[in-house]
Amino acid sequence: MKTHHVVPHGDQWAVKKGGSSKPIAVVPTQKEGISIARPISQNQGSELFIHRPNGQIRDRDSHGNDPKNSKG
Repeated sequence: MKTHHVVPHGDQWAVKKGGSSKPIAVVPTQKEGISIARPISQNQGSELFIHRPNGQIRDRDSHGNDPKNSKG
């Protein structure tokens, strides 16, 4: 599954596609990073991982084919 990440980047925050070292965007705050990453993740049906300043995963949002969210 495709992933996107909001990660610490020096004293700023980066939005990255999973597996890529090059940031999509670098912004001053985590909140700004999330506001950029969430629509990208929704559009591409990917999993969004939001990291803490120490690099640990703080939160995650699934925008792909999550069976828990399917109606049936």
